[in-house]
Amino acid sequence: MLFENCTYFIKECGIADCKIVILFQSIASADMDSNQLEAFLTAQTKKPGGITTDHAIVIAKFWKNQRAKIHESLINQSKWENSLKNISWRVDLKTQSRHIDQMNSPVAIVEMELEKNGQVRTFYLILPM
Repeated sequence: MLFENCTYFIKECGIADCKIVILFQSIASADMDSNQLEAFLTAQTKKPGGITTDHAIVIAKFWKNQRAKIHESLINQSKWENSLKNISWRVDLKTQSRHIDQMNSPVAIVEMELEKNGQVRTFYLILPM
């Protein structure tokens, strides 16, 4: 679960679990920067039944410290298959051959590194042009 590290946070703030998870889902899905977060939390403090100013301060501090980790977790949870780690390509031109008709024929070479479950695999595609 995305917010499994929030248990201490929920206990510290005293906000109902459901409310804090909904707040963090909104914050994380928008990947809010500090200005957006401040505006969002200010609006939440002004809503009837919303959070207190102290809660907003703690939430802002938590988000500032955990934003990168939460973002990475969301990315990892949203991947279904391989992820592209690197791609490179080049075009080669054959300058020597036994047969004259094979000379000067371009070939595109594409190298892709894909990662799945921590393992990186390299694939080469050789495409005559």
